[in-house]
Amino acid sequence: MTLKDKVAIVTGGNSGIGKAIALELARLDANIVIDYLVDPTATEALEREIAELGDQSIGVEADVSKIADLQKLVDAAVSRFGRVDIMVNNAGIETRTSVLDTTENQYNKVMDVNLKSAFFGTQIAARQMIKQGGGGRIINITSVHEDWPMPGNTAYCLAKGGMRMLTRTAGLELAPHNILVVGVGPGAVATPINLSTMNDPAKLKQLDAAIPLGRMARPEEIANVVGFLAGDGASYLTATTIFADGGIMHSSVGL
Repeated sequence: MTLKDKVAIVTGGNSGIGKAIALELARLDANIVIDYLVDPTATEALEREIAELGDQSIGVEADVSKIADLQKLVDAAVSRFGRVDIMVNNAGIETRTSVLDTTENQYNKVMDVNLKSAFFGTQIAARQMIKQGGGGRIINITSVHEDWPMPGNTAYCLAKGGMRMLTRTAGLELAPHNILVVGVGPGAVATPINLSTMNDPAKLKQLDAAIPLGRMARPEEIANVVGFLAGDGASYLTATTIFADGGIMHSSVGL
């Protein structure tokens, strides 16, 4: 499978799952627009890695909670590469706070980064895809928590639940334009967002015991799913979520 001559935008693209996705799409010969907000050095290093794979990439500093910055990402892709074929709404944060403890600022930040960015990222990318013709792919990196409650992380679950319905509804609305919208729902992944668990042997042991495969996912394993969804083999998939969770959603072991 190849994505040669395709252009992909990856939000939150210079670390964790986003970095793995950028590299996987580059391995499939796509050109990449790497969205980042912090750590330009990491972005520059990723650009070099992608260049070594024979592909081109550009890093664009953009705050995806702002519509103007999302437009900047799409404009940068069109200016540099001429089009947008794949939009990966990956950027996400969490506060690990309950419904009783979450502040208005925490709530707004989680919703803006996780859900608002995915909504308007979908909108802006889809408009460009329609303008240029030929369809496209919008891939929302959601979570098992779009469907599975996580007490103590309420705003995050709300945002991911919203991404579930964004994926389904936008998938139906955009189908006439041959723009496919699919979610990828990871379970626990070994990324910086889970460092507090990974650095606590007792918590990590409890988590691993709850996962039928017995371990957290590697970022590359989530990226592999995204690579498949971006290609021709996924041409009849839309308005749904693919869960990559090691079986945890169906486990009888409680966390």
